[in-house]
Amino acid sequence: MDGHERNTRDGQQERDGQDGQHAQEGRHDDWLLTDLFEVLGQRRGTRPATEDSPLEQAIAACEVLMSDVGEPSMRAVATRALGAYAQLDDAGKRAFFTHVTRTYDADPDRVRAAYHHWEEARSAGSRGEAELVRLFDAVEPPRQQLLRRMNHAPDATLALVGMRADVRRLMREHPDLRPLDHDLHHLLTSWFNRGFLRMAEVTGDAPPHLRRHLMRGEQVHPMADEDELRRRLEPEDRRIYAFFHPATGEVPLIFVEVALVRGLPDRIAPLLAPGPPLDPAEADTATLYSINNALDGLAGISFGSLLIKQVIEQVGVQLPHLTGFFTLSPIPGFRRWLTEQATTDPQLALLTSALESGENPERVRAQLLPVLARYIAVERRADGRPLDPVARFHLGNGAAAWQLDWPANDSTEAWRQSYGAMINYRYDPALLERRHEDFVRHGTVALDGPLRNVLPGTPS
Repeated sequence: MDGHERNTRDGQQERDGQDGQHAQEGRHDDWLLTDLFEVLGQRRGTRPATEDSPLEQAIAACEVLMSDVGEPSMRAVATRALGAYAQLDDAGKRAFFTHVTRTYDADPDRVRAAYHHWEEARSAGSRGEAELVRLFDAVEPPRQQLLRRMNHAPDATLALVGMRADVRRLMREHPDLRPLDHDLHHLLTSWFNRGFLRMAEVTGDAPPHLRRHLMRGEQVHPMADEDELRRRLEPEDRRIYAFFHPATGEVPLIFVEVALVRGLPDRIAPLLAPGPPLDPAEADTATLYSINNALDGLAGISFGSLLIKQVIEQVGVQLPHLTGFFTLSPIPGFRRWLTEQATTDPQLALLTSALESGENPERVRAQLLPVLARYIAVERRADGRPLDPVARFHLGNGAAAWQLDWPANDSTEAWRQSYGAMINYRYDPALLERRHEDFVRHGTVALDGPLRNVLPGTPS
């Protein structure tokens, strides 16, 4: 027998042994699950949970996860819980979420007692560190422990991101699910912190499933087909950058689309339409024209500011001759605000009528731009931040509002949001930190470029 045959035989024996071990472990897991669910079913006075509906199986698996199940068994039980959850329709998911929210809530009596002990320790002159730790433990709802144990299943983190997307969707009509959304947000914020993120450029040879995620995740300027995706990926004057996480593999968390151009774009169509590419050496501006969270379950977990700053840094290193970094951004809340204001302001009512009737564009623009500037820079929420969510995002990142563009987008969605208006924000790397601090601490809206002439006297 030569060495090759011996290695082949030994390798096959090793694989057979591993397969036998895996099969034995699988049988053990099946036996363990069956035993646990049967015991649980007997305790509930019902049939064994393995014969229950997916909802009953999911609920039973959660109860087992929160019992004294050992670490080696937790993976199998968590897998069963998420597998049963995956079979639920919306009614089943709502019932499951309601059960988890109510059953695994914090115990008010335990919270009160822990707080009382902490207060007593403080009154006695102690700093009460031990009592404070016990108070923290009491305040945290057991739901969070349940979700951590679910995360033992294979690919569970991505499944829990999907679960939060379901919670957010159902929460619109069932606000009683908000505590569960808060728990998921809290845990996912920890699991998806900056230390785990990896930025990468997505190129034209990206695998099909990654391309599908980009097409599905693009909400700002939807792509109809692969040809549109290629237009944004493959020409040398187009780039897409994304953040990835070990738990999501090649599923992007957030991605930004970049166009290398000459001059400042004031309309979106030329950036999306096919045409001859521009030699990057001839570009003077990098325009970030679409930023998308690809996973709705990670909404409210901020990656965008990190990604934008990292993209600007990388593109700046690759193309040091560029002189400007701008966005071409939507103004999604403007039309709703204008419609509300027009009910009590005759001048704004006239502007609304002019927009709706398609009057002379130059005359409409002269009336519209100051109102847009007021919406971006002057009007505020109760917390002192700008009304527009995109404005809050970019200004909070340290950008300056630079130029208002109208008409800039003739899509139906843009007309519904802002009568087709868009805005350029400028990212000046030398001023990002200062402007970020001014916005966060003082609510200062940085205006620069042409927009300063629309609202003079506003800080730059």
